[in-house]
Amino acid sequence: MAWQLHYTSARRGPTGRAGFQFVAETPGLPDGLRAGVTPFLSYRPPPGAPLSPDEGELRDFPLAFLYDRADGRTEGGAEGRPMLLQSRYLGRDYSGRYGNFFTHAVVADPDELEGLRPIELWRAPIWAAAPAESEELPELDDLPPGAAFDPEMLAEWLAGENAFGALAGLLDSTIGVLGRGHGRIVLVGDDVELIARWIAVVSYSLPVAAASRLTFVTYSADPEGAAQRLVGTTPDVWATAQRHGGDVFFVGRLAAKTAEAGRFARTAAECWRTMDFAGLDALGELALLDSGEPPALERAAGLLALCRGDASVTPEEEEAVAALLTRHGTAIPESIWHDLVRGVPAMGLDLALAVHGWARKAGAADVLPRLAPAISAALTAAPGLAGAARVAGRAHDAGAAIDPAEVSAIAAERTAAGADDLSAALDGGPAQVREAVLSGVLTGLAGSGEDAREAVLTDDACDLLYAAGPRHLHVMPTVAVRVLVSVGRRRRAERPVVTGHLLDLNAPGLDEAFDQIWAAPTVTECAELLASHPDAMTAHRVLGVLPSRAFTRLRPESLTAEETLRLADQVRTALPDGPAARDAAAVKAHAEALSIERPERAARALGSLAAAGASPRLTERAFENAAARLAERDPRFRTALLASATEAIRAEVGEQWRARLSDRARAGRSPLRQAETAQRNELVEVVLRLRRRGITEPGLEAWARRAATRWIASRQLESYFSGDREMRAELKRLIAEARSGPGD
Repeated sequence: MAWQLHYTSARRGPTGRAGFQFVAETPGLPDGLRAGVTPFLSYRPPPGAPLSPDEGELRDFPLAFLYDRADGRTEGGAEGRPMLLQSRYLGRDYSGRYGNFFTHAVVADPDELEGLRPIELWRAPIWAAAPAESEELPELDDLPPGAAFDPEMLAEWLAGENAFGALAGLLDSTIGVLGRGHGRIVLVGDDVELIARWIAVVSYSLPVAAASRLTFVTYSADPEGAAQRLVGTTPDVWATAQRHGGDVFFVGRLAAKTAEAGRFARTAAECWRTMDFAGLDALGELALLDSGEPPALERAAGLLALCRGDASVTPEEEEAVAALLTRHGTAIPESIWHDLVRGVPAMGLDLALAVHGWARKAGAADVLPRLAPAISAALTAAPGLAGAARVAGRAHDAGAAIDPAEVSAIAAERTAAGADDLSAALDGGPAQVREAVLSGVLTGLAGSGEDAREAVLTDDACDLLYAAGPRHLHVMPTVAVRVLVSVGRRRRAERPVVTGHLLDLNAPGLDEAFDQIWAAPTVTECAELLASHPDAMTAHRVLGVLPSRAFTRLRPESLTAEETLRLADQVRTALPDGPAARDAAAVKAHAEALSIERPERAARALGSLAAAGASPRLTERAFENAAARLAERDPRFRTALLASATEAIRAEVGEQWRARLSDRARAGRSPLRQAETAQRNELVEVVLRLRRRGITEPGLEAWARRAATRWIASRQLESYFSGDREMRAELKRLIAEARSGPGD
């Protein structure tokens, strides 16, 4: 059903007041409907119209026929109840003032206009010319269209005006506005009937669903502020407009824009030219299968063009049509499918496969032989390796036969030219296609130069080639080395396995490859390599020094770890000569120095550590750690250790122990914290006990003299040795020597 409202200026309306108001309406209006109509109730005469028109002149004022949505209207006008308003200028109102107008509004349920284009109600019999005398208006059970616009009549008019090119341009602009969901097209003309006629042609050109979203008004005195998509106005109104942005068409002299228009606009204009109303219906039917939105209009027009043998269809249009067929093939009329099957050999692959898919479901086996030319052409034209792989994969998935030799040959050619998309080519797809591509890639790499290999063998590509298995790589050792190095240097867990593959290749340049892979080896990895490839550790210098690299990288606390000592034993057995063996000996000596309870044997272990000939960094780190750990032992052990050590070891250990003291304790100054005092006292005790054995370490003794002669320090040391008469006496002798001698 539909509701009616009359709006004008009256002396006394239903509300009892004077002025513009609703003077009549259908009883029982839905909530909010009157408020939804109100924003559209206005009419201002064109600037050039007579200020005081007589009855004859009033008939010449433009009729404003508006279509929009009465409530819940979105930016695109796609929601709410359809609303149609006819506004005409009346001249004087009840008081004799000019400016009065009358609007007859009809608001319908959404399904009331189903199958009907709103412009068809132009000049329909439902419209009143003047306000009703009664305040109640009947419901409308039917909305009969007017007789002004008949498609055949419109086609004859377009032909007489030779306006088909202009129609294409106007249609293209309209589709653009509908697709964006905002903006407007302004139709400028003196004759509102002509403006309405163009709106009718555009509406008939669109599917009914699209036409229902095409809001319009035949006349507006404010075209720049109008909310509709097609807005009519007069030249004198447009001349006073502040901004002339957007699309503007002067309906008396529309310019042809056929070459610039899209496929749908051109096709629809051609249908009007040939009076092919069945073609217009087919366009609408196909577009509605695919949502009816503007992009669907282009796809529908492309499909219709293919069915009619139009050779101008572009690959991009074919791709869009293929997507339409894939999504909605079962709903497309059988006649269209049969027209498409005949053109398969000349189609692009996507469209040919879509047609094949439908034919296969329908049992039409004769399509398969027609696919071979399309597949070959698509393989040749496809960009890069990935493009060729995608083409072959789509053909395979569609059930069409592919020639692996052809795929391999194309892959070899693209690889030799430096294609850089191997990763995309091998990532997914049918196994048969991947095998063919891989075979071609290896063939192409075999005959390519260094630059091409560099471009093809990215890290991602190397990962895929590695995952394909060694049997592929071994046919070309040079490529295999590059792939294995790429994998090994990035994926730590694969390094031992990759090393095994490289050793199996026995290709030149392995030491350089191992050097790139084995940066920062771990103890565990070295142990694994020694267990699995002991001969290779001897034969290849880079592998042979890996244990040394691992030992040197260890934190001090890890030098005595069980796995570290186990690796040291393996090295000394498997690699008895060379840097790794010397470093292993230093590791073992370090551990022995810390684990032995007899000080003289600990001293010998320190001597072995220093004399092992290990790398300077390892030697320094191990000796420092050993000295630091031994400094935690009691003074008697430390004294015995120094007494048993050589002069060089004694001096080095003494220097390490002094270095562990705080800055103030090392300089012999006070005051010190409690822990610092204890460290100093114990080291002085070591010096005194060495003196009692007749042993002097010059550096330590010079330090002890400075520390002991300080007043606070001497008192603290006397207190420290208060229970040991002999040590107190030795302390006094040290202090006396310090004070009577020249010092250090």
